[in-house]
Amino acid sequence: MEFDPVLLARLQFAFTVTFHIIFPSFTIGLSAFIATLLVRWIVTGGEHLHRLARFWTKIFAISFGMGVVSGIVLSYQFGTNWSRFSVVVGNIIAPLIGYEVLTAFFLEATFLGVMLFGWKRVPPWLHVFAAVAVAGGTAVSAFWILSANSWMQTPAGHEVRDGIAYPVDWFAVIFNPSFFYRLPHMLTAAYLTTSLVILAVGARYLLAARHIDEGRTMLRMAIGMLAVLGPLQLLIGDQHGLNTLEHQPMKIAAVEAHWDGSKPGALVLFAWPDAKTETNLFEIAIPKAGSLILKHDPNGLFPGLKSVPPSDRPPLVPVFFAFRIMVGIGVIMIAFGLVGAWLWWRQTLFDARWYLQLAAHSWWLGFVAVISGWIVTESGRQPWGCIRHIAHRRYGLAGSGRERGDDAGLVRARLRRRVHDGHLLHQPADRAGTARAGGRAAPYRHAGPAVVSCHRRSARNLVPATITRGKPWKPIFL
Repeated sequence: MEFDPVLLARLQFAFTVTFHIIFPSFTIGLSAFIATLLVRWIVTGGEHLHRLARFWTKIFAISFGMGVVSGIVLSYQFGTNWSRFSVVVGNIIAPLIGYEVLTAFFLEATFLGVMLFGWKRVPPWLHVFAAVAVAGGTAVSAFWILSANSWMQTPAGHEVRDGIAYPVDWFAVIFNPSFFYRLPHMLTAAYLTTSLVILAVGARYLLAARHIDEGRTMLRMAIGMLAVLGPLQLLIGDQHGLNTLEHQPMKIAAVEAHWDGSKPGALVLFAWPDAKTETNLFEIAIPKAGSLILKHDPNGLFPGLKSVPPSDRPPLVPVFFAFRIMVGIGVIMIAFGLVGAWLWWRQTLFDARWYLQLAAHSWWLGFVAVISGWIVTESGRQPWGCIRHIAHRRYGLAGSGRERGDDAGLVRARLRRRVHDGHLLHQPADRAGTARAGGRAAPYRHAGPAVVSCHRRSARNLVPATITRGKPWKPIFL
């Protein structure tokens, strides 16, 4: 049975990135929460704030570690799964990711040790500063990653020569047209996700009548964030949608299941978009409401899915339903914040068990909303890997199944050879092998096939790597 290598590459990368985003979306907000607790502690001297900070720091350490190791896998998969993509856009994407490591990750790694192990070893002011630095590092990390991903959505500040993208204006690359909307949207989503987790933990402590002071503090801080950032996220999302309509109209058409661009768009509450018949089955919609939201005019027009060939349309079902899941959870977040603030104002928050019961089971909602949002973002730009530059065509980015198998075979052969000769990952050769080579390691020759060369043509038509067999070669890595 032969599988489509592009589909397999997409499935593997989708699983990895979905698993990875769980942790940054939590640690970005949690680091800010811990820093706020420590600042309040050093100002007020409240010991319950110190206990809370120590409690959540342990959870942050585990989550941060999982985010790092799962993110490393993503970097490898750029080369293993999307090597042609890396060839074309590597001159831009690679430096942006490198800047994230050089600035954010080094900053986090430097002060994370002080934050984790400096409770009784450094002065309180230094420990608080370390927590603030780690929180700032997570935000800087999001800055660079969102800049790289935003460039893939709305590329700018570059030129394409011989099918390869080269930067010509780094300011335009970093601050591309969608960056200023996507960065606050993601940061706010991370803070809201963490707020729901903290709300759930605080509610559970109050329901169990344990650690009352800590539980009340968590509840107040979480509700304050939800009440402020929930409505703000609604406004940011609206502006982000307008920006997406300008630069990626087919993504919006898929989100709204809008087929005919010659008519005002309806706000489709529910439907099953059918790509074959180019209609919506079981549709429940509000006429002209989509145009009112997107164009601020009930009779406004925006491009429909029929305005492009089917091959240039994004996958409809995942984009359509993921967007509605994200928005639905966003409404629930706003409700938790506003209702909680109202109960707080009425001084009945800690006695409203119905609210505490609901809050105690809300911890997972933010993660689902973040994953749904990224499904909309990444699936909605298909079939383009980078808008108007690279198409995810069969054999275009991942190569054929045979080629991928040949590449994997080369790596396995190198690894077996290294193990056989006694040195792996640049370890010294075994003494016997070195002696036989006259005091130096013997040169390697591949037992069978050999040399991989990649020919570059155009961004739309990347020619897969060719294999030249029977020639000696020298290993570059492993």
